[in-house]
Amino acid sequence: MIVRDKIADLVKEKLGKNMFLVDVTVSPANVIRIEIDSFDGLTVNQCVEVSRHIENNLDRETEDFELQVSSPGIDQFFKVNDQYRKNIGHEVEVFTAGNDVYSGKLAEAGENGIVLEVTVKEKHDGERKAQMVTKMVSFDYVDIKKAKVIISFR
Repeated sequence: MIVRDKIADLVKEKLGKNMFLVDVTVSPANVIRIEIDSFDGLTVNQCVEVSRHIENNLDRETEDFELQVSSPGIDQFFKVNDQYRKNIGHEVEVFTAGNDVYSGKLAEAGENGIVLEVTVKEKHDGERKAQMVTKMVSFDYVDIKKAKVIISFR
């Protein structure tokens, strides 16, 4: 049986500067799916290099496998903290463990959590109409159920 941790170690050996591992899955049918990314953008050649490294370090005589190496899709939810760091300055949608949803610009991403710049309508004492207010909202990673980049074509 192909072990996920062994594959993850092999991937990490080949990752270049500013690259990071997002996910490794191994199905019962030995389909190995590897997702990698880079703070500088990922190229097809970088995926090919990782794929060749894995191919050269696994024995097909022992176990046959199918190998897929790619970047995570732009519509996929974040799986690792480096994805938050990569997307600082982009619009993201955050779903909290309390089932709240926040949308805004990712302002910070640290070791323990993120800061999101959100614009909300708030009514202050003595005012008739609610005003649009921009504020910073902090989230610990443990309180985030899922998050992803908001795709915009404007």
